[in-house]
Amino acid sequence: GEGFSIEAGVAGIPTAFVASYGSGEPVIAILAEYDALPGINQDALPTRLLIDEKTAGHACGHNLFAAGSIGAAIAIKHWLEETGSSGTLRILGTPAEEGGSGKVYMVRDGLFDGVDIALHWHAGDRNSAAARTTLANRSAKFRFRGISAHAAAAPDKARSALDGVEAFNHMINLMREHVPQETRIHYVITSGGIAPNVVPDFAEVFYYVRHPEATMVKEIWERLETAAKGAAIGTGTEVDWEIIHGNHPVLVNETLAMLVDEKLRQVGGVSYNEYEQSFAEEIYASLNRPELALGSEEEIQPFNVSLGYGSTDVGDVSIAVPTVGLSTATWVPGTSAHRWQSTAASGMTIGYKGAQVAAKTLALTAIELYQNPALRNAARAEFDERRGA
Repeated sequence: GEGFSIEAGVAGIPTAFVASYGSGEPVIAILAEYDALPGINQDALPTRLLIDEKTAGHACGHNLFAAGSIGAAIAIKHWLEETGSSGTLRILGTPAEEGGSGKVYMVRDGLFDGVDIALHWHAGDRNSAAARTTLANRSAKFRFRGISAHAAAAPDKARSALDGVEAFNHMINLMREHVPQETRIHYVITSGGIAPNVVPDFAEVFYYVRHPEATMVKEIWERLETAAKGAAIGTGTEVDWEIIHGNHPVLVNETLAMLVDEKLRQVGGVSYNEYEQSFAEEIYASLNRPELALGSEEEIQPFNVSLGYGSTDVGDVSIAVPTVGLSTATWVPGTSAHRWQSTAASGMTIGYKGAQVAAKTLALTAIELYQNPALRNAARAEFDERRGA
């Protein structure tokens, strides 16, 4: 009912879309991200409580991301309409950030061609527009295949695929001493057999490798593949692997980040009502060494340029077009992503209020950018200098 033209199923992804409004230049895109995390099931309550039959949860706040972005887009659309301003607004519905890097496929398919600036935001435990980069990331599922047999009656006939996985994991854990200190490597065994008395003929382990530089991720990754082959040889098994996703670090744009910081300070932080305060106090008591004090949700964090240790497919957007984002206090201060406490707050009014702060900030940012060609040009000049040809 808001007059956007919508194209669904873009970039070969059934759940991805582009919604457009307006005409002419500049073209500003707003990312609207949505997906969930497997296993982080939690009700919207301040104590640990699973919801029956749920297999996933919004422990990274991606239920709020798209909603806040679309709220901003509708406000911007009304401003364009009421002022008669020239410019095009695009909402890009971007699924599968968690382990899928959906935006990578959308960039590759040309959906950011002609976009002048891309805006995004993320759920968090603080209000911040700091120019924060991320880690490059690559993942794969390594699948070992062996020979099954009775583990007691005929173990000599068997070759354990689980032995292959465990030998591989041991090699990688030894390798941790000999990689650059900014590296992050983590894994889960997604299949390890069914019964102890059946030697498993199939086992699978899912790996992530991260580093601030994509070239270093590739270098470390080659060592992973070599170790997998060695583990298979040593255990008499076979191994293959499927690359699941990969992304670049976020290329920061300080020109745009300082603009978002200005608008965020204009909007202000999150204010709790009595129930939210009680909810937050109970959550806060459950946290392990929280970095921020309760009450900091009302504040805006200092502006700086820093390295973040997460990863996001926004990185690939940011090397295609000048990109900027912010985080808001959708969770109780001190709450990290990917835990039940973030799921709980994402599903209630604390999360909703943080999304409103993001929507207002993005709307004010876009309106400024539509009206300020000098600022757009400065952002593009910084982008060209940082990225190169």
